[in-house]
Amino acid sequence: MKNIAIFASGSGTNAENIIRYFTASETINIAVVLSNNRKVKVHERVNALGVPSFVFTREEFVAGTPVIDKLAEYKVDFIVLAGFMNKISDALLKAFPGRIINIHPALLPKYGGKGMFGMHVHNAVVAAGEKESGITIHYVNEEYDAGAVIFQASCEVTPQDTPEDVATKVHALEYAHFPRVIEEVVSKI
Repeated sequence: MKNIAIFASGSGTNAENIIRYFTASETINIAVVLSNNRKVKVHERVNALGVPSFVFTREEFVAGTPVIDKLAEYKVDFIVLAGFMNKISDALLKAFPGRIINIHPALLPKYGGKGMFGMHVHNAVVAAGEKESGITIHYVNEEYDAGAVIFQASCEVTPQDTPEDVATKVHALEYAHFPRVIEEVVSKI
């Protein structure tokens, strides 16, 4: 059994979707959810599904050891970022080399990098008149959104689409593909 930790900073809809996907899995277990924000809804969502969640401070995250210790407590093999808004610390990258993945709400390398998350991405896609957007699932490295791409899926962006319309389409792709891709990647470790 491989144990996964999910890192999240927001409402937790992707975390909830991932947990539900793996509920009956005999090979993958969502062991714990970690967050940098005590007030977000992810805690309520995942706790209702029986998954424990913890909050860490910025100092604990940068230092690495408290977070790594919590991951060790839950025997975590792999980390999934699902709406996590902090750059991963060097300590965490060293502790989990090639075992941290992220989902980005655009077709990288477009609309990636620091500050490009959530509605910022969808606003930029619409403002640029793009004809498509989508998701990119990628490994995490020292730079924002620069790790090797694992999977991409696209959706059409019409001239009539608002940023909210694009967000809805991208969320549908996230829910449809992220758990399956996690399963494929984790089964190889």
